Amino acid sequence: MYEEPEVAVLRLGHRPGRDERMTTHVGLTARALGADRVYFPDNAGQSLETVADITDRFGGPFTVELTDSPNAIIREWDGRVVHLTMYGERVQDVESEIRTTHREDGEALLLVVGSEKVSFDVYEAADWNVGVTNQPHSEVAGLAVFLDRLFEGRELDREWVGAEHQVIPMETGKRVEPVDDDR
Repeated sequence: MYEEPEVAVLRLGHRPGRDERMTTHVGLTARALGADRVYFPDNAGQSLETVADITDRFGGPFTVELTDSPNAIIREWDGRVVHLTMYGERVQDVESEIRTTHREDGEALLLVVGSEKVSFDVYEAADWNVGVTNQPHSEVAGLAVFLDRLFEGRELDREWVGAEHQVIPMETGKRVEPVDDDR
Protein backbone atom coordinates (compact mmCIF):
# COMPACT_ATOMS: atom_id res chain seq x y z
CA MET A 1 0.00 0.00 0.00
CA TYR A 2 1.78 3.05 -1.38
CA GLU A 3 5.20 3.42 0.27
CA GLU A 4 5.39 -0.16 1.51
CA PRO A 5 6.60 -3.22 -0.40
CA GLU A 6 4.05 -4.79 -2.73
CA VAL A 7 1.15 -6.90 -1.50
CA ALA A 8 -0.30 -9.11 -4.24
CA VAL A 9 -3.13 -11.63 -4.09
CA LEU A 10 -3.15 -14.85 -6.10
CA ARG A 11 -6.49 -16.58 -6.62
CA LEU A 12 -5.93 -20.32 -7.09
CA GLY A 13 -8.55 -22.00 -9.21
CA HIS A 14 -11.67 -20.67 -10.87
CA ARG A 15 -14.66 -22.77 -11.87
CA PRO A 16 -16.53 -20.89 -14.63
CA GLY A 17 -20.21 -20.57 -13.91
CA ARG A 18 -19.69 -21.36 -10.27
CA ASP A 19 -16.95 -19.02 -9.03
CA GLU A 20 -17.56 -15.84 -11.07
CA ARG A 21 -18.90 -13.81 -8.18
CA MET A 22 -16.47 -15.17 -5.60
CA THR A 23 -13.41 -14.61 -7.80
CA THR A 24 -14.59 -11.07 -8.54
CA HIS A 25 -15.07 -10.43 -4.83
CA VAL A 26 -11.55 -11.66 -4.09
CA GLY A 27 -10.30 -8.97 -6.49
CA LEU A 28 -12.58 -6.24 -5.16
CA THR A 29 -11.64 -7.04 -1.58
CA ALA A 30 -7.93 -7.07 -2.41
CA ARG A 31 -8.27 -3.66 -4.06
CA ALA A 32 -10.46 -2.05 -1.41
CA LEU A 33 -8.39 -3.27 1.54
CA GLY A 34 -4.90 -2.29 0.46
CA ALA A 35 -3.38 -4.88 -1.89
CA ASP A 36 -1.56 -3.58 -4.95
CA ARG A 37 -2.52 -6.30 -7.45
CA VAL A 38 -4.44 -9.49 -7.95
CA TYR A 39 -3.67 -12.45 -10.19
CA PHE A 40 -6.63 -14.47 -11.49
CA PRO A 41 -6.52 -17.78 -13.34
CA ASP A 42 -6.60 -17.32 -17.11
CA ASN A 43 -10.22 -18.52 -17.32
CA ALA A 44 -11.46 -15.67 -15.09
CA GLY A 45 -11.57 -12.95 -17.75
CA GLN A 46 -15.00 -11.71 -16.69
CA SER A 47 -13.74 -11.13 -13.13
CA LEU A 48 -10.72 -9.28 -14.52
CA GLU A 49 -12.98 -7.00 -16.57
CA THR A 50 -15.19 -6.21 -13.57
CA VAL A 51 -12.30 -5.40 -11.22
CA ALA A 52 -10.53 -3.34 -13.91
CA ASP A 53 -13.76 -1.39 -14.52
CA ILE A 54 -14.18 -0.66 -10.79
CA THR A 55 -10.55 0.50 -10.61
CA ASP A 56 -11.09 2.80 -13.62
CA ARG A 57 -14.22 4.31 -12.07
CA PHE A 58 -13.26 4.45 -8.38
CA GLY A 59 -9.49 4.89 -8.60
CA GLY A 60 -6.29 3.08 -7.92
CA PRO A 61 -3.53 2.31 -8.10
CA PHE A 62 -4.43 -1.36 -8.51
CA THR A 63 -3.48 -3.94 -11.13
CA VAL A 64 -5.42 -7.04 -12.15
CA GLU A 65 -3.80 -9.74 -14.29
CA LEU A 66 -4.56 -13.20 -15.64
CA THR A 67 -2.08 -16.05 -15.33
CA ASP A 68 -1.94 -19.47 -16.93
CA SER A 69 0.57 -20.64 -14.32
CA PRO A 70 -0.29 -19.74 -10.72
CA ASN A 71 2.32 -22.19 -9.42
CA ALA A 72 5.01 -20.31 -11.36
CA ILE A 73 3.95 -17.07 -9.66
CA ILE A 74 4.40 -18.74 -6.27
CA ARG A 75 7.77 -20.30 -7.26
CA GLU A 76 9.14 -17.10 -8.78
CA TRP A 77 7.75 -14.65 -6.22
CA ASP A 78 10.44 -12.23 -5.03
CA GLY A 79 9.28 -11.96 -1.46
CA ARG A 80 7.36 -14.02 1.07
CA VAL A 81 4.26 -16.16 0.52
CA VAL A 82 1.25 -16.22 2.86
CA HIS A 83 -1.28 -18.95 2.15
CA LEU A 84 -4.67 -18.15 3.69
CA THR A 85 -6.34 -21.37 4.82
CA MET A 86 -8.50 -22.44 7.74
CA TYR A 87 -5.89 -25.14 8.47
CA GLY A 88 -3.05 -22.67 9.13
CA GLU A 89 -1.57 -21.02 12.16
CA ARG A 90 -3.82 -18.57 13.95
CA VAL A 91 -3.54 -15.09 12.44
CA GLN A 92 -3.22 -13.53 15.89
CA ASP A 93 -0.13 -15.69 16.52
CA VAL A 94 1.76 -14.72 13.33
CA GLU A 95 0.46 -11.31 12.23
CA SER A 96 3.16 -9.35 14.05
CA GLU A 97 5.95 -11.43 12.47
CA ILE A 98 4.40 -11.04 9.00
CA ARG A 99 3.88 -7.29 9.47
CA THR A 100 7.53 -6.87 10.57
CA THR A 101 8.75 -8.92 7.61
CA HIS A 102 6.71 -6.75 5.26
CA ARG A 103 7.22 -3.27 6.69
CA GLU A 104 10.57 -3.35 8.43
CA ASP A 105 12.40 -6.00 6.41
CA GLY A 106 10.94 -4.72 3.14
CA GLU A 107 9.64 -8.05 1.87
CA ALA A 108 6.86 -8.09 -0.74
CA LEU A 109 3.97 -10.40 0.18
CA LEU A 110 2.01 -12.77 -2.03
CA LEU A 111 -1.29 -13.75 -0.42
CA VAL A 112 -2.62 -17.02 -1.85
CA VAL A 113 -6.33 -17.84 -1.62
CA GLY A 114 -7.92 -20.97 -3.02
CA SER A 115 -11.27 -21.86 -4.49
CA GLU A 116 -11.34 -25.62 -4.59
CA LYS A 117 -9.05 -28.03 -2.75
CA VAL A 118 -5.53 -26.57 -2.58
CA SER A 119 -2.69 -28.98 -3.35
CA PHE A 120 -0.16 -29.76 -0.65
CA ASP A 121 2.70 -28.17 -2.60
CA VAL A 122 1.12 -24.74 -1.95
CA TYR A 123 1.26 -25.43 1.80
CA GLU A 124 4.91 -26.41 1.45
CA ALA A 125 5.83 -23.40 -0.71
CA ALA A 126 4.26 -20.90 1.68
CA ASP A 127 6.33 -19.12 4.29
CA TRP A 128 3.19 -19.00 6.42
CA ASN A 129 -0.06 -20.95 6.25
CA VAL A 130 -2.46 -18.67 8.08
CA GLY A 131 -6.03 -19.17 9.27
CA VAL A 132 -8.22 -16.29 10.35
CA THR A 133 -10.40 -18.95 11.97
CA ASN A 134 -10.32 -22.73 12.02
CA GLN A 135 -13.99 -22.87 11.09
CA PRO A 136 -15.33 -23.09 7.52
CA HIS A 137 -15.50 -19.62 5.97
CA SER A 138 -15.12 -17.90 2.62
CA GLU A 139 -11.80 -16.97 1.09
CA VAL A 140 -13.10 -13.42 0.75
CA ALA A 141 -13.65 -13.19 4.51
CA GLY A 142 -10.20 -14.63 5.19
CA LEU A 143 -8.57 -12.16 2.82
CA ALA A 144 -10.45 -9.19 4.31
CA VAL A 145 -9.54 -10.07 7.90
CA PHE A 146 -5.91 -10.71 7.00
CA LEU A 147 -5.47 -7.45 5.04
CA ASP A 148 -7.05 -5.43 7.84
CA ARG A 149 -4.69 -7.05 10.37
CA LEU A 150 -1.69 -6.54 8.09
CA PHE A 151 -2.39 -2.83 7.58
CA GLU A 152 -3.87 -2.27 11.06
CA GLY A 153 -6.81 -0.31 9.64
CA ARG A 154 -4.69 2.20 7.68
CA GLU A 155 -6.17 0.87 4.42
CA LEU A 156 -9.54 2.32 5.44
CA ASP A 157 -8.21 5.89 5.02
CA ARG A 158 -6.54 5.28 1.66
CA GLU A 159 -6.68 8.02 -0.96
CA TRP A 160 -7.65 6.85 -4.46
CA VAL A 161 -5.84 8.24 -7.50
CA GLY A 162 -7.57 8.79 -10.84
CA ALA A 163 -11.08 8.15 -9.57
CA GLU A 164 -14.02 9.26 -11.70
CA HIS A 165 -16.56 8.59 -8.94
CA GLN A 166 -16.55 8.48 -5.17
CA VAL A 167 -18.92 7.07 -2.59
CA ILE A 168 -20.04 9.71 -0.10
CA PRO A 169 -20.37 8.20 3.39
CA MET A 170 -23.88 8.63 4.80
CA GLU A 171 -25.84 7.32 7.75
CA THR A 172 -28.59 6.09 5.41
CA GLY A 173 -29.02 5.98 1.66
CA LYS A 174 -26.57 5.68 -1.21
CA ARG A 175 -24.66 8.54 -2.73
CA VAL A 176 -22.08 8.29 -5.51
CA GLU A 177 -20.77 11.50 -7.05
CA PRO A 178 -18.31 12.44 -9.75
CA VAL A 179 -14.90 13.32 -8.29
CA ASP A 180 -14.19 17.03 -8.10
CA ASP A 181 -11.38 17.86 -10.55
CA ASP A 182 -9.73 20.09 -7.92
CA ARG A 183 -9.01 17.05 -5.76
